[in-house]
Amino acid sequence: MGIVNLTPDSFSGDGLANDVDRAIAHAHVQLAAGADLLDLGAESSRPGAVPTSLDDELKRLLPVLEELRGCGVPVSVDTYKPAVMRASLVAGAAMINDIYALRMPGAVEVVAEHDCAVCLMHMQGEPLTMQKAPVYMDVVLEVRDFFAQRLVALERIGISPERVLLDPGFGFGKRLEHNLALLARLNETSVAGLPLLAGLSRKSMLGTITGRPVEQRESASIAAALMAVSRGARILRVHDVAATRDALAVWQAAGAA
Repeated sequence: MGIVNLTPDSFSGDGLANDVDRAIAHAHVQLAAGADLLDLGAESSRPGAVPTSLDDELKRLLPVLEELRGCGVPVSVDTYKPAVMRASLVAGAAMINDIYALRMPGAVEVVAEHDCAVCLMHMQGEPLTMQKAPVYMDVVLEVRDFFAQRLVALERIGISPERVLLDPGFGFGKRLEHNLALLARLNETSVAGLPLLAGLSRKSMLGTITGRPVEQRESASIAAALMAVSRGARILRVHDVAATRDALAVWQAAGAA
């Protein structure tokens, strides 16, 4: 999953807010690098991020999404707002990638009205405050229990598990030790055998481990991606598509997959 960041304040420094041409060009770079799907996000969810207005999110998102309709791969939209979900699905999005796991009022109903896929992410708290003091007894079990509860809520309204991906939410209300436990036991977070999505690319946990700034975390991101796949991840949400694909190709050729 190639990231196309449409925010002005991305933690990774690749935000392309209000520059439709550059955003579309970057999407095509990700496609040329071998992305199997694209993820468009027009609101920052980095720690401490202030919410974006509905109008601003739509203005950043829709022109790019409409230009990418028919690009040859599914396009996911990273949003938690039901109005943005509805507009995105009308404009051709194939998946909703929701950091709130469809917990916002009206979100479940919007997805139930369409046949799109949906990615449910675990987050303790909300982006503005989530890293202040996250606490868990067992982060892996708590993430898995959260997914089980959300699946019950979705099935109750008619959203079948076959449409669902699960994302444990690395860095979303988790300290380093929580992120490492999730990575080491990633396969334990899945419920009912549903596919796992891992988003580790360039994240602060990698900076804490390596001491490198965000623009120098490609190698660490690839190492984390390979570990995630070895522990059950089936989709990798990444900035560096070509480098990640190359690493996966070598790893799989050696029979590690």
